[in-house]
Amino acid sequence: MLAVGPLFIPAHAQEGGAEGTTAIEKDRQAGSVGYGLRALGLAVGAGIAIAGAGLGTGRAQASVGAGGTGAITEKPELFGNVLLLFAIPETIVVFGFVIAIMLLMRI
Repeated sequence: MLAVGPLFIPAHAQEGGAEGTTAIEKDRQAGSVGYGLRALGLAVGAGIAIAGAGLGTGRAQASVGAGGTGAITEKPELFGNVLLLFAIPETIVVFGFVIAIMLLMRI
């Protein structure tokens, strides 16, 4: 994610100038160090968003899975409810992914 992050930063997502040339595009054309650091910071932020969301989801699913397995063992009719509870933490990863995309698009 970190290595390919700067590749997904579209030029049209930057703050626009009157002639269509943005400050970031000017930095890129001038070979400025600031462009590289800015792109690196955004890529690191996107990576942290995905990693944090993934770790949080894993921790939540571990707890739900352990409890849900015990509940299904005793009452098999609870399978649908446990499956739903097991799927809810997946939304955390979706939120992390959306935040990473927003960072890479510089919104």
